Amino acid sequence: MKAPPLAQIKKELKYRSSEELAELCVRLARFKKENKELLAYLLFDVGDEAHYVKQVQEHIEERFQEINTTNFYYIKKSIRKILRDTKKYIRYSSVKETEVELLLYFCQTLKDFRPSIQNNAALMRLYHNQISLIKRKLTTLHEDLQYDYRRVLEKLEENSL
Repeated sequence: MKAPPLAQIKKELKYRSSEELAELCVRLARFKKENKELLAYLLFDVGDEAHYVKQVQEHIEERFQEINTTNFYYIKKSIRKILRDTKKYIRYSSVKETEVELLLYFCQTLKDFRPSIQNNAALMRLYHNQISLIKRKLTTLHEDLQYDYRRVLEKLEENSL
């Protein structure tokens, strides 16, 4: 079964009543955790982006503390999962500053992580890929924000691993 295009779905939603739309949203939220998280973001956090960023940063911090450090295999696997989750939370927000801020926080936390990721080529590559992604994303921001975030990025790079 092929899903109809988004434009067709949008047209059909215009003809539905508000009660039907509410039912559709609740039904959609039941099926997948990501749908529920996105709906929660849109309902509760979209108005207070700073609070949302703070919540995601706390989540990242908690996940880093839970990492099993007995073996670099487990460390790599956990860090990749944290990055996947971070990018998922970034997708929920359409604010570009949020993306840069969360990626900077992820890189800072990764850099401060012990045992050091300096001894692992895959984690170093992941770190440098995120730094280059941040640099690309910075060009889309306002000049004042670019300056502020570049300073943070320079601190990350100057104390680089």
